[in-house]
Amino acid sequence: MHNAKRFFLVSSLVCLPLLTLPLTRAQEKEPVKYIGPGSCAATSCHGSVKPIAGSRILQNEYSTWILQDKHSRAYQALTGEVGERMATILKLGSKAEEAPKCLACHALYITPEQRGRAFEISEGVSCENCHGPASAWLGPHTTRSWQHEKSVALGMYDTRNVIHRTEKCLECHLGTRNKFVDHEMIAAGHPDLYFELDSFSAVMPRHWKVPRESEPGKPAEDAAWSGLREWAAGQAVQLRAAMERLTWRAKNERFDKKEVWPEYSELSCFACHHALGPARDSWRQEHGYAGRRPGDPAWNASRYAVFRLLAKQIDSANAQELDRQMLLVSDGMSKLNPDRNTVAAAASAAAPLAQRIAERLATMQYDQGIVLRMLQRIPDDAENLAQADERAAEQATMALDSLYIAYSRETKPSNAAEVRAAINGLFQQLENPSAYNADQFASALRRIRPLLQ
Repeated sequence: MHNAKRFFLVSSLVCLPLLTLPLTRAQEKEPVKYIGPGSCAATSCHGSVKPIAGSRILQNEYSTWILQDKHSRAYQALTGEVGERMATILKLGSKAEEAPKCLACHALYITPEQRGRAFEISEGVSCENCHGPASAWLGPHTTRSWQHEKSVALGMYDTRNVIHRTEKCLECHLGTRNKFVDHEMIAAGHPDLYFELDSFSAVMPRHWKVPRESEPGKPAEDAAWSGLREWAAGQAVQLRAAMERLTWRAKNERFDKKEVWPEYSELSCFACHHALGPARDSWRQEHGYAGRRPGDPAWNASRYAVFRLLAKQIDSANAQELDRQMLLVSDGMSKLNPDRNTVAAAASAAAPLAQRIAERLATMQYDQGIVLRMLQRIPDDAENLAQADERAAEQATMALDSLYIAYSRETKPSNAAEVRAAINGLFQQLENPSAYNADQFASALRRIRPLLQ
């Protein structure tokens, strides 16, 4: 709260005078710069304690971020015991909160030349991490007649576009050539990365109106299916980004040219890291290792395992070719020594196919029939999803959760409480990865199917 109070006071002095300043020709030519979250914190901007009635935006976005959003505490995660231990293991030569490798995703970490105003890096992942440098559009974007497209032209990132929003999230929640979580970091203590746009947005929590109010001359967003659009398009974009990442890893195109191959973080963590017990009790050995030699870790297929069901329902032509390329990726990566060229060729062919489906999912009309069929297809594929690994089971559960929230909100099914309890039971099975049992998960997932009539 100390930071919150400070920014409320500071912003009342430095933010409000900007609101009426016109954008000069000189300002248009100046390079855009970052000015920190305090510039958004005035109560008349985004720092209201509660939503403002009649406003096009909530106006409490800053307050939601600093009080509820874990992004505001991303820097603090580096200062704890685990963060410091990781810095020692990784031989960073500094504390975690001082290391560029960590700050790239845990703070608004920019060069001195990019700073337009002093702010504290300890404020974590803040407004401009997602919305872009604000120096050019901060004042003008508050005027009544100002259009969003003008802000985008001046450096604001277009998070209203679900594809662009997912891409921005994935810069850290999946990684780029310049910032990433690899097997070395995971071994040092960093959590494995997984992502699902709708679920992650809900937990954030959202600090924007859903559905967003339409602008003059533009169609209104469908309130019932906005979360479904986020889930569906987000899944496609995540797969595309994952295939692009796999391509540059296979081609050794990382910025420092030090790519380990195969990069183990592309594989199923749980193929190796799982609880050991008597062989007679192993569900893995009971089912065998289809498509790979016993002992070779499987590729992590979680970013495709659920999405493929949706792709086949929405765009069968692209989905069929995508399925073919993804099989090549899976087969290639599930070998002890994957061939770089084979994997790169299949992954680079899969990426644009996923993007085509993403573009369709971002703009198509949704209805309860589409949602119900997708809800039913997930438990129909229970065995494959459960046996893929815990991450695939996790994606299936988050998908069911997002889909059923949208479906039940619109259709008001009489057995909603029973279905919700069954989905919550799936989440409980995933709480302890060492105790995960694919047969038990598949059985629980199958029991949901007759409830979805």
